[in-house]
Amino acid sequence: MRTIRSEEVEQAVYRLAEEACLGIIPSCMQAIGEAADREEAGSAAQFALETVLLNARTAKAERMPVCQDTGYAVILAEIGQDVHIEGALLADAVNSGVRRAYEDFRFRKSVCDPLTRVNTADNTPAALHTEIVAGDRLRLTFLPKGFGSENMSRLYMLTPSQGVQGVIDSIVETVRLAGSRPCPPVVCGVGIGGTFDTCAFLAKKALTRELGTHNPRADVAAIESEALERINALHIGPQGFGGKVTALGVLCEVAPTHIAGLPVAVNIQCHCMRAARTEL
Repeated sequence: MRTIRSEEVEQAVYRLAEEACLGIIPSCMQAIGEAADREEAGSAAQFALETVLLNARTAKAERMPVCQDTGYAVILAEIGQDVHIEGALLADAVNSGVRRAYEDFRFRKSVCDPLTRVNTADNTPAALHTEIVAGDRLRLTFLPKGFGSENMSRLYMLTPSQGVQGVIDSIVETVRLAGSRPCPPVVCGVGIGGTFDTCAFLAKKALTRELGTHNPRADVAAIESEALERINALHIGPQGFGGKVTALGVLCEVAPTHIAGLPVAVNIQCHCMRAARTEL
């Protein structure tokens, strides 16, 4: 059994929040650059993408948030079954790290009561998802999720007869209905299978993958490719200006489901794809 102090977890989350909110992940920066090259020279679409890149580079150089919406703090924790966390509860350590980071780095505090709309004033509580895995390590992924894109996400409870084409249609429909509102080009995290709640978690988890990767299952990778092609054929384009690139990627994760169902969750991510990881 390996012991990790809760203070180590708190400090790790603190540093992850700083890293994640200040920059777009490298694979997304590369994809945006490639998208700019694909658009017509001098077009509004190309200008929008070049402006996005300039904003990201400036944010990194000036140590400023890459987006004013520094998001709802989503934490994915993979906990080795041979790990013992000593001290405060894991959730309390995570929330302490978030609280300190959003205060110290002056990130926008966006979390509030859903009914009274009273702000919690420290961007907590975080959305903490835990998975027990083999080993004696603790892996943490920090995903600051802005709600311009989160609000455009959808969950479908399809019938089994709708099959693969129903899954692809749902992904494409989600992006079509969103239009320019989630600041395209977007990334689609997709959960397929499980239950009402687990497919939504799979969609969120998919957004922690690197752009340019594919699901190891050939049939799922084919869904990713066809959905991306059909989305880009919508010609919504960067920031809604039209053009060839409406989405940078479609990332799918799957899980077994009930014989009577086919749940599909589509979690939209804007072009500002942010995440940071560490292992304790």
